[in-house]
Amino acid sequence: MSESTVLYEQENNIVTITYNRPDNLNTINGQMREELNQAWTRFLEDETAWVAIVTGKGSVFCAGADLKDGEGSAGNFAGTFWEKPTINSFESGQEIFKPVIAAVNGPCVGYGLTAITFCDFVIASESATFSYPEVRIGIPTIVGAIRLPQKLNWADAMELLLLGEPISSSRAKEIGLVWEVCNDDQLMSRAKELAGKLCKSAPLASRATKEVATRTQNMGWIESVRFGETMRIVANQTKDATEGKSAFREKRDPDWKGK
Repeated sequence: MSESTVLYEQENNIVTITYNRPDNLNTINGQMREELNQAWTRFLEDETAWVAIVTGKGSVFCAGADLKDGEGSAGNFAGTFWEKPTINSFESGQEIFKPVIAAVNGPCVGYGLTAITFCDFVIASESATFSYPEVRIGIPTIVGAIRLPQKLNWADAMELLLLGEPISSSRAKEIGLVWEVCNDDQLMSRAKELAGKLCKSAPLASRATKEVATRTQNMGWIESVRFGETMRIVANQTKDATEGKSAFREKRDPDWKGK
């Protein structure tokens, strides 16, 4: 059996998903596509997994699709891609309402850049760069073109989408693509520190909050409030909600169970 192209590691309630093709710039081939989908589904379905960190092995985060392997390239997802074009992978919008952190440790290209647009926090090393080079090889960027204008000013989004040139981590932070920049050797410790802080929040309440924030972007005000209040009612029935109230009264740290 070939070596796993995706590493899945869990420490307490924190999962780290790592692109693991460093000799191939962590490009996504058919095997990695399948293993990435399995990893994200595992994280989604495991109730003991509360927060995910996604990063790359070596000095590259992800250099996009492996153009030598059609099974990992855009336009070659025969069947699965076209049957479920919005949920077939994390990069194309799989609904994961658990918090996700991107720890970008080097070049972040194509699919890699699309993936971080679905992350809640993007922490980048000083050596990280970000690019959509597709237009330079005659290919349109699709999911990135949908996502970036929702997150960035129009011209900043077009800078990445239409110029096809890499931008630095400092420029990415300036335009709001990156949340924080740190020294290369501090990247993972900073990501784990943030993940630990996120685990102090009730996991089900966090998921409900993120789902409300996500879904209501395309709702009117009245529908948004009704949806949010429904989610609040559901969340208030959980054991964690009872534990949170008890811990507050007793002036102690809550012991979340994710139930």
